[in-house]
Amino acid sequence: MIRFRGFAAALALLIAPVAHADTLVDNVHGETIAADGSVQRFTALLFDNAGVIRAVYRPGDRLPARKSWQYHIDGKGHVLLPGLIDAHVHVVQTGFALLTLDLADTTSLDDALAKIGAFARAHPERAWIRGSGWNQERWRLGRFPTAAELDRVVPDRPVWLDRADFHAGWANSAALRAAGVSAATHTPDGGAIERLADGSPAGVLVDHATALVARAIPAPLPRDIDLALATAQAEFARRGLTAVADMGTSVDDWLAFRRAGDANRLYVRIMAYARGTDTMAAIGGSGPTPWLYADRLRLGGVKLFLDGALGSRGAALKADYADQPGNRGTPLLNATQLGNVMSRASMDGFQVAVHAIGDAANATLLTTMTELAPTYHGDRRWRIEHAQVIDPSDQRMIAGIAAQGGLVASMQPVHQTSDRTMAEARLGPDRLAGAYAWASLKRQGAVLAFGSDSPVERPDPWAGLAAALTRQGADGAPTGGWQPQERVDRTTALAGYTSAAAWAGFAEARFGRIAPGLRADFILVDTDPLTASAEAIRATKVWQTWVGGGKTYDADQATVTTPPAAR
Repeated sequence: MIRFRGFAAALALLIAPVAHADTLVDNVHGETIAADGSVQRFTALLFDNAGVIRAVYRPGDRLPARKSWQYHIDGKGHVLLPGLIDAHVHVVQTGFALLTLDLADTTSLDDALAKIGAFARAHPERAWIRGSGWNQERWRLGRFPTAAELDRVVPDRPVWLDRADFHAGWANSAALRAAGVSAATHTPDGGAIERLADGSPAGVLVDHATALVARAIPAPLPRDIDLALATAQAEFARRGLTAVADMGTSVDDWLAFRRAGDANRLYVRIMAYARGTDTMAAIGGSGPTPWLYADRLRLGGVKLFLDGALGSRGAALKADYADQPGNRGTPLLNATQLGNVMSRASMDGFQVAVHAIGDAANATLLTTMTELAPTYHGDRRWRIEHAQVIDPSDQRMIAGIAAQGGLVASMQPVHQTSDRTMAEARLGPDRLAGAYAWASLKRQGAVLAFGSDSPVERPDPWAGLAAALTRQGADGAPTGGWQPQERVDRTTALAGYTSAAAWAGFAEARFGRIAPGLRADFILVDTDPLTASAEAIRATKVWQTWVGGGKTYDADQATVTTPPAAR
């Protein structure tokens, strides 16, 4: 079995005679979504020296003669699937989350404080203690945590901890002092500062207010960002992900991607969406970039933010939060502003992806898309990122938008299972019909592209597949699934992590399926997601991950290896 261990191995393949450089993969139970959306099964595939699939062999087909290929991969009877795609991640943030304090598994405030204190003691050299993943709802705290509580375990250094949704942050007193946040600090538009009775900051800042503290934190060095990228890529490969959509790429992120590509260390395909129109212009100039590094990197769109998140009560709702009367969330753009920035991006040919979670935000977005579609006609593939709560009366706009320019509902199945009880509390029973409504949005004409929103959730496509099929968490709750009418079928779920996710990023002619002419991105696993139980899907073991004909993960080695040189 061929293993790529560096540039020398890749160069050896480059200079090999073309007629003898093909690789045959056989003895597999292969499955892919075909161009027409159906499931296609196969037993072998052949890819060339450039990492492009030449042929796919179905059951009963005659395999090519030995003299027509040089290398052989015995699939050992494993299931072979297209490399999975996460349609919404934050690549560098995922890496930093893996390198810093992770509070995602904490079950109470005391549990979190103990973990924070231990981390600070273990890292006396760090000027700031950074971390993420806290969730007061999971702790059943009934309120936000405070700076005073953080002071008990880390009184001597600034601490800044991102909430699980990255739409709020928790600071200790030292961090607030370092940032100059006090009772006199004005609350910025589109943000909130939790305050004590005397007006002084309590410790939690929401949405745009988080920038008040974030700007005081020393910026990471390029080598820090490179390490975060490498760490994220290793995690993606381990989980069977061969491509991701990076939602909110900064200039520094883009430079790290380019450094990795130049050094042949870009192992995952990245469909990048710039964070705002200013970053879009700085990276892409007057239009999307070409595909780089043998289809491993492209900036094709822009990510905009229309509201916050349900967990921090920043999602913009049409009516008050059921558990906080008087609060309807935090709109980050009004309809005029949204239309202007969408127009600016569209005029230069960028794909527009808009974060919209609450029903008011989604109503504004769908209305704006409806108004813009006749002007910016053609294959636009407008993207709604999250689309968590859409009033059923507003869902009727989806069909018209989809018919005119295409509409992508970029959703995260694991959000539904993680958010279920919180969403019930925030929305009340009357608004649940439009919450996490995957099947309804598909019926209206939206293309479902599934992801994780990592590091908000772990970049685990198998948990997402299981949730999409059952509307149940890993614990099997609730019995029968939550709002079970919104489950999707197995073909839709697999497409959401493969062909549809590629289509959502204008990449369907390059990867996302197993078909001649596409990149040889595939995984070998021990579970068939089209037949296995949800429990088995969640426990799927990835044996190998291949990107462009190069192996990037091998469970037997538990390491990321070097793919062929980009060519």
